Amino acid sequence: MLKVIKLKRGLDIKLKGEPEKIFGAAEKPVKYALKPTDFIGITPKLVVQEGDRVKVGSPLFFDKNKPEIKFVSPVSGTVSAVNRGEKRKLLSIVVTSDASDDYIKHDVGDFEKMSREQIINIILESGTFPFFIQRPYGIIANPADTPKAIFVSCFDSSPLAVDYDFAMQYDAEYLKKGISVLTKLTNGNVNLGISKKMLNSTIFNTEFLDAKNVVITAFSGKHPSGNVGVQISRVNPVNKGDTVWTVKLQHVVMLGKLFEKGIYDASKVVVLAGSRIERPCYFRVLAGAPVSIFANQIKRESEKENRIISGSVLSGVQISEDDYLGFYDDQICIIPEGNYNELFGWANPLRINKFSMSRSYFSWIMPDKKYDLDTNYNGSERAFIMNGQYEKVLPMDIYPVYLLKAIIAGDIDKMEQLGIYEVIEEDLALCEFVCTSKINVQEILRSGINIMIKEMNG
Repeated sequence: MLKVIKLKRGLDIKLKGEPEKIFGAAEKPVKYALKPTDFIGITPKLVVQEGDRVKVGSPLFFDKNKPEIKFVSPVSGTVSAVNRGEKRKLLSIVVTSDASDDYIKHDVGDFEKMSREQIINIILESGTFPFFIQRPYGIIANPADTPKAIFVSCFDSSPLAVDYDFAMQYDAEYLKKGISVLTKLTNGNVNLGISKKMLNSTIFNTEFLDAKNVVITAFSGKHPSGNVGVQISRVNPVNKGDTVWTVKLQHVVMLGKLFEKGIYDASKVVVLAGSRIERPCYFRVLAGAPVSIFANQIKRESEKENRIISGSVLSGVQISEDDYLGFYDDQICIIPEGNYNELFGWANPLRINKFSMSRSYFSWIMPDKKYDLDTNYNGSERAFIMNGQYEKVLPMDIYPVYLLKAIIAGDIDKMEQLGIYEVIEEDLALCEFVCTSKINVQEILRSGINIMIKEMNG
């Protein structure tokens, strides 16, 4: 019987610029980029130089610490730039496409008859192993590990997110094949988290219930119900010594294509959303596509600047218009910058166009109102107080304020006891949004995770 879990804590932020359920047509880009900065915890080692010709699936760099983990080109063409930052840090490898779709072919055979080791080797050679993110720590998984379970969130509850039920309508068969591949990689279950409204979906239906070692759990409630970390905490929590792998839904589709066609197909569906977009909608692009292909969709006003975000507005990365889509992202959100000061600020209760969780403004009497929120902090950083706000938006059995203070103090034992193995930045993003102390919650959490990784590696 399908289990339904109702989450009582959380927060939905209704923003203007929600994408229409139509596919738009963007100009075909010439250049694509793979950014080592998208991959937490790796030390990249280049295997190409400017001027080299590459195919789709050709390695561009690998991880020095785990050379078997390769990062490959999404297109065929010529390496046109290798961009570095301070201390020669590798920032991006840009490939100019020749539009030939010249793929590296992999002999995938019948994966049902393969051993786990053979399947892992194909995934490593194809460059798709970076799809697998491990909990704890939110870093690329270790191919030598066998996870106790694999989790895939089939919906995204964050603001302006992709509706996968719409986006995956043409990829259902590849999705099923990808899930079947995942079942060969763990001794436990492949756990699919769906939203309650997806119970009647044409794609995420109960036929998955008949698949061996596949468990579907439905979640109802506000964001972050779609976060895979929240789903793990309710289905099969991560304890000290445990390893769980997570895979994004569109990457499961890419795995299905790999074991169906024998190629690395980097095409994905992204949403271009936000109040600074002329017509928010869906696009099909290749991983690493440039933001510039959407330039004609961006609203421009001389008195207002725009914030371009690769990923969610809550946990994404700020990028420029000449930058590229992040490897794990399927959203590009553009909202107004908030570089201004307000007369009276929070003391003015009449600001009906401002969102407030605490009912500070009269906007609370309009629960369905959508807001054109900007990046203004609405105040400066102040004392880190305990006011119970974090707990109202975090449906996990941890004490987030105590955890953050343990990280600031560098107390490893307390960090373990307070649940650092269970969370990564996206899980506490709402805590940062509602924080009256203006604390950089996600930055502090990652610093704590880095301490734990360093401790783990001796």
